[in-house]
Amino acid sequence: MEDVKIRVVDEYIGKRIDKFLTTHFKDYSRTQIQMLIQDKHVKVNGKIIKASYKLENHDEIDIHFPDPENTDILAEDIPLDIVYEDSDVIVVNKPTGMIVHPSVGIYTGTLVNALLFHCHDLSGINGVNRPGIVHRIDKETSGLLMVAKNDMAHQSLSEQLQEHSVVRRYYALVHGLIPHEFGRIEAPIGRDPNDRQKMTCIDKNAKEAITNFKVIERFKDMTLVECRLETGRTHQIRVHMQYIGYPVYGDPQYGLKRDDVSHGQFLHAKILGFIHPRTHEEMYFDSELPDFFKEKLAELRLEMK
Repeated sequence: MEDVKIRVVDEYIGKRIDKFLTTHFKDYSRTQIQMLIQDKHVKVNGKIIKASYKLENHDEIDIHFPDPENTDILAEDIPLDIVYEDSDVIVVNKPTGMIVHPSVGIYTGTLVNALLFHCHDLSGINGVNRPGIVHRIDKETSGLLMVAKNDMAHQSLSEQLQEHSVVRRYYALVHGLIPHEFGRIEAPIGRDPNDRQKMTCIDKNAKEAITNFKVIERFKDMTLVECRLETGRTHQIRVHMQYIGYPVYGDPQYGLKRDDVSHGQFLHAKILGFIHPRTHEEMYFDSELPDFFKEKLAELRLEMK
């Protein structure tokens, strides 16, 4: 995995570094962060520190996330919402809060652990830690994900992703009232130079990113939109919607700090379409929004009456 650099700003001065990093990296527990510090993968201003180190203004934190060891990933009996399955492909509706595949310090509870229990014939192109995984969605994003059961299927689905021919449409509840019915965001995305854990719209060291959106429903001070991806950059929808002034509700990194949400961000990969690797049939899937998402929409509709 990559190295990450963070510059400390005023609001975090005096905080213990292990607490700060646990807040910053949602996928890691405090124990896992402390292990990284203990193993000397975390430096402040170029120096090895302890987990009790208290942050000072303008500290520069360097974190090295080592590649996970090729350990045996355990099959776990975790319930899966399987939308479609055949001998080549599985389409899964991933719940909010589930990580897609193991990484350093995280070897259990992932979608891969659940898939290994469900079936034993997953593609090996991405190695032992990511069998079958063709693409990912964020831990706190729910929705449809396609998984390859053999290398032929993996190659085909990967090529479709590279050619931008896969249909991926997300529903997002965003802050603010979007006045127009449609929009197209063309803004390159790269690492935030001030916070390497975040992405941002930037010209330097960035990749092309295009998101199309249309308004589905307006509420008192929020808008439900459907976002269609033309590219697949990390955090793309979340970064683009923040960029135009309508951050995703409940987003812990790019949203509003006042959001008091326990279910994760209101972003759902609702529609997925691709060409079947073997039959060449057009496959199209539409998933229901999670219950917490539907309940919030019902609450917002009541406010409008």
